Formats: sequence, C-alpha cells, structure tokens
Amino acid sequence: MDRSAKIYVAGHRGLVGSALMRRLAARGHANFLTRSHAELDLIDQRAVEAFFSEHKPEYVFLAAARVGGIYANNTYPAEFIHQNLAVQVNVIEAAHRHGVRRLLFLGSSCIYPRECPQPIKEEYLMTGSLEPTNSPYAVAKIAGIESCRAYNRQYGTRFLAVMPTNLYGPGDNYDLQNSHVLPALIRKMHEAKVRGDDEVIIWGTGNPRREFLYSDDMAEACVFLMALPDDRFDGMLADPKAPALINIGCGDDVRIADLARLVADSVGFTGKLTQDPSKPDGTPRKLLDVGRLKALGWSPKVSLNEGIALAYRDFLSSRWATQN
Repeated sequence: MDRSAKIYVAGHRGLVGSALMRRLAARGHANFLTRSHAELDLIDQRAVEAFFSEHKPEYVFLAAARVGGIYANNTYPAEFIHQNLAVQVNVIEAAHRHGVRRLLFLGSSCIYPRECPQPIKEEYLMTGSLEPTNSPYAVAKIAGIESCRAYNRQYGTRFLAVMPTNLYGPGDNYDLQNSHVLPALIRKMHEAKVRGDDEVIIWGTGNPRREFLYSDDMAEACVFLMALPDDRFDGMLADPKAPALINIGCGDDVRIADLARLVADSVGFTGKLTQDPSKPDGTPRKLLDVGRLKALGWSPKVSLNEGIALAYRDFLSSRWATQN
C-alpha cells in the first residue's frame, strides 16, 4: 500500500480497529477515513453508500462488528446476527460499487465447527455443526466470507477474509456481562485483589483450551497481508482449498484453568480459583492452523505472559478500573 493511499478502518475505536490504526500509523500511513458510530451508522445502507460515494477509500479494513462472550451471545442472538449481517452487506457492496482496491474482512475463529480436528485448517469451514452458544454470530461471519468469495468471483474484486483467534489488548471490553474470557478474568482478579477476597469463581469446568493473540500482533498480520504484492495476495484469493480465507493466530493454546492462574499471577491475586461447572464451557478446543500465514513470512512477537501484563496495564488506566 502506498503511504498516501486513502484507508478506511471501519470500527476504528474498538479493540481490533484501534490496533489497526496504531499499526498503520507506525508504517507511515496518515490518510485515514474514520467515523464513529454516531457519525456513520453502518447498518444504514444509504448512509454507507453516501460515505463511499463521497470519500472513495482505496483500502478498507472491515473491523466493525457486534462482539461479545458466551453470555452476550446467548442473551442477544438476534442482535448479533442482524447487526453483523447488515454491516457486512452494506460495506462490502459499497466497496465493490466504488472501486475499493482491496478489502480485508475480519471474522472470528467461531466460524469453524464445534467438533473440529485440531489444529483447525481453513478448509474445515462448514464441515460440521457450529457451537450453539454463538452460532448466530458465526453464521453472520460465514456470510461475510462467502460475500468476499462471491464478489471476487463475479466482479474480480480483491476482498480477503481473515479469521483471527481470540484477541485481547489495549481498548478491550471489560464489562463482565459482555466481555470475552481474558478481559473478564483480568477485571475479576483485579477487583478481588482490591477487595481482599480469598476466592474467585471461574465459569465452566476450566478444561476447554483457547488460543490467544495480542491485538497489536493481529493488526501487524492484517497490514502485512493487505500490503502483499499482487501475485501473493491473489494467490490467497484463488487458493482452491480455502479461497479468500486465512487464519491469524499464534499456533499455541492453553487451558482456561491455566489461563486464569496466569492472569491471577500477573494481576497479583493470590487467592483460590474455583471452577463453576454449572456455567457453559463453549467449544472444547479452538486452535487455529496458521501454517499458511507462517509460510507467507509472518509470525507473532508478543508472548501470552507479556501480553497479559500489557493488557493489565491498559486495564488500570481504563474507566473499568477507575470506576471501582
């Protein structure tokens, strides 16, 4: 990407979008198009069309999404499928209509079947049943992948779908009702430490395994992919096993029970950790096969221990810590 290219980051204030902004700026990009939700509602088709018609971005990072953990997905399934489908349909269609050179659509590893061979290869998409607790969100993201493939095939666009593993980092959501597991653990451990509690309850059995990637590593991978030479980028779009789809992860996972102990150690909570098996576990294991990404020449830099420490530092400066 030329450093003067006009880049639209949809969802620039979120965990993913803010990391993309930091990485792009570090590479010398400054010609950004950004709009808050109040300024541009991506569910509004006319507003999206008008925005693309007026500003004509050359590159689009589609990071805007309704996201959340098990509780949020279970509680608001209609909002999760409706809002994500609407955002994707509007942005992808507008990108095609107004000649966007490349678009990168960010999905989620929950698109893959609940009972999936490990590690999960891109070609395993739609080979089995989804995890029920987040299937509406997963179906929306699968629709985004298929949209990229359909537009590429029919119109010759260059739209790539990337599937990051579980992400965490600066700007994360620490709301205990709606957050993902790692930020929820950070807040739980911090508040328990401040109160002087001698025990923290952890949802589920603790046995599921999850892979985690620091958000700035994810952003570096996305920018790396978007900036690949045409032949290598087009090779991903035309891969017969998984066209226009590539996993982003670190290639290692950890038990939730062990993750909780890592977070407790980083935060400084020394009490007992107790599992609550009455709460849902979700998918037993989600470890992405990142062989294709590594073959292109990219690998992450931030270890899980280092990333948790950085995330906790960010939490301490957030409203979530200062309000207690």
